[in-house]
Amino acid sequence: MKISINILAPLLLVFMGTTFAQQTPAAKQTEAITITGATAHIGDGTVIENCTLVFEDGKITGLGTDVAIKGTVINASGKHLYPGIIAPTKALGLIEVSAVRASNDDDEIGDLIPHVRSLIAYNAESKVVESMRPNGVLLSQITPMGGRISGTSSIVQLDAWNWEDAAIKIDDGIHLNWPGTYKRGRWWLGEPRGFQPNKDYQKQIDKVLDFIKSSQAYGKDVTNETNLAFTAMQGVFNGSQKLYVYAQREKEIIDAITNLKNSGIKEIVLVGGYQANKITAFLKEHQIPVLVNYTHALPNFNDDDYDFPYKLPKLLMDAGILVGLQNHDAENFQTRNLPFYAGQVVGQGLDKEKALQMLTGNTAKILGIDDNYGTLSVGKSATLFISEGDALDMRTNILSHAFIDGRNISLETHQTELWKKYSEKYNGQ
Repeated sequence: MKISINILAPLLLVFMGTTFAQQTPAAKQTEAITITGATAHIGDGTVIENCTLVFEDGKITGLGTDVAIKGTVINASGKHLYPGIIAPTKALGLIEVSAVRASNDDDEIGDLIPHVRSLIAYNAESKVVESMRPNGVLLSQITPMGGRISGTSSIVQLDAWNWEDAAIKIDDGIHLNWPGTYKRGRWWLGEPRGFQPNKDYQKQIDKVLDFIKSSQAYGKDVTNETNLAFTAMQGVFNGSQKLYVYAQREKEIIDAITNLKNSGIKEIVLVGGYQANKITAFLKEHQIPVLVNYTHALPNFNDDDYDFPYKLPKLLMDAGILVGLQNHDAENFQTRNLPFYAGQVVGQGLDKEKALQMLTGNTAKILGIDDNYGTLSVGKSATLFISEGDALDMRTNILSHAFIDGRNISLETHQTELWKKYSEKYNGQ
């Protein structure tokens, strides 16, 4: 018997949709939920043993050891309670498969494009995004990449139908890749291999500063015709947006902050900062927070300590710098390992609660969302998770529950489905 292609094609689409569909986002909280008996890690360095936490309508309404129980009760005795982990400077939802160009929407044509908004390209149904939640990564700053000024980021929660539902802070900042003092030789053009001094360093800086100067002048002249790029820059002059500056070497960091401050930029965040430990007094003087490089990396220079990337976050925190942890240069899927990068810094001697702060309270302050996220506090969003063990330890960070704005979200992903499938296969042999 032959089956008409007109019938077969829709059936195949239904099958594929059923097999690979995104987990349905959780419904809005409708009744109070109480978590009892947990060890609560607040996200600001505080720990509360045998804690009771109550949340209603998506907000925390009770927290402590003597709190009245309401609604549904979750017994978390012997477990640990954490605020949701925040992943800054990532292109989550903008890249699905790096090798498939059609699924990549993290970059646009152009070099100075602050008006390119990452949020409208965000794919809430990304399987990469879905895989963040089982490790407690519940929020992210969706960040464009490429070019000198990459565009404008927004901050989202990771359980949504679309980008409108996901957004919690729209157009929070602009991202600038500061020129490097060195560049890698293009051997295919006859240049020496390895890193060579960047002869165009000052010329590249001048181009950035001229653009910033023109943007500032544009904002003061109401008679100008609309210029989307200049218009997008106005927030960094009035303080409503932050400028995230990507720089690694000591000279680059000093040049970037000095020039940008002199250009009227109000709020600057250093991203990367590989040699930031050499200029901590300078950073403190200018009140510059650092979203430091993730720890699973090799040293950049031959004379660096072999474990320098592991301990850099601790060096900066010990110096009194406000530090968050990011993995901008790593593949998107590795973002789910963000808590374990922080755990590696604990191995270098950093207090465990301070390491947690780099993922929660500190990052929330740096991104400007600490009024509602980043720590467990009455009045703040009930964006949190319960773990069987230590959230910074990949062996014991096994989530039993997770909530975003009070919504009880699914911890099932395509990866957990595959794990269950093949666990059954090999357990039966």
